[in-house]
Amino acid sequence: MFKGFSHSVMGASHEKKGIVCQDSSAFEVGNGYAVAVVADGHGSKKHFRSNLGSKFATEAAVETIRQYIQDPDEFDKTFLENHDRIIKGIEKQIIYSWNNKTRKHLNENPVTMKEKSKFEYDEFDEIPFESYYGTTLVVAVACRGYTFGFQIGDGSLVAVFEDGETSMIMDYEESNPANITSSMCNANAFTMFDSFFVDSKQLLAIFVSTDGLYTSFGSDNDFLDYHTIIAGQLIDVDALLPSLKNNLVKRSHFGTEDDISMSCVFNADILENNLDVIKAKIAENKRLAAERRAGIRNN
Repeated sequence: MFKGFSHSVMGASHEKKGIVCQDSSAFEVGNGYAVAVVADGHGSKKHFRSNLGSKFATEAAVETIRQYIQDPDEFDKTFLENHDRIIKGIEKQIIYSWNNKTRKHLNENPVTMKEKSKFEYDEFDEIPFESYYGTTLVVAVACRGYTFGFQIGDGSLVAVFEDGETSMIMDYEESNPANITSSMCNANAFTMFDSFFVDSKQLLAIFVSTDGLYTSFGSDNDFLDYHTIIAGQLIDVDALLPSLKNNLVKRSHFGTEDDISMSCVFNADILENNLDVIKAKIAENKRLAAERRAGIRNN
């Protein structure tokens, strides 16, 4: 049985400057699947509607996954036979849906004089309308016996498996090659996705987050340990959420001061059956972290 949660917090720097939260997050538990998604609207001047762009991106992702997995039995069979092709099709459909949503919003809400006032003469006319809504997107989908996901732009995907192993399935900067800004608003956006597929291990939980969370940690080890700890508390997600939300706010204030979003889906049955394994892994991680700190002090 899949369960999940999602939450976004405004960055401390946005509060100081009076800027809206540009992150969005969502999750959905459907018949035979669960999807977790986050999006981070770009902060530069030309992306002045990116808070809406991130919202439209999460909506497009959830709606597209729901459409693809209307028949979970048929989807499982087809996907396992040709997952690369299907993932590419999902990515293209999300881009298509996002473009439609942004275009519809612009038609119903033309650019105002106040929005244009920030630009120099003729500068505004050179900006493609999609850029107004520019955003990243990170999506993870848990199905029956396998998991897949994809991202465009920065952000993180972290999987926790039944044996307690926790890993970043894709490298943090993999979707951002040097000198290229990967974004939903790019003309060739569908070519800029990175994706993954795992069917060799039983998934306990998968987390997606915007870059504000990753950059609030000093090391990959600390970042992964954080997710293992959260996984161990998912057994009572209602009790977990208030403290997790407070922690995300603190991480924004004492980290990069950026917006932070996290979304998670997990298999409650696998979690219950392997809770002792996760607790043992948490204890081991604490011991290893202490050894790392001791080694740093000794050096």
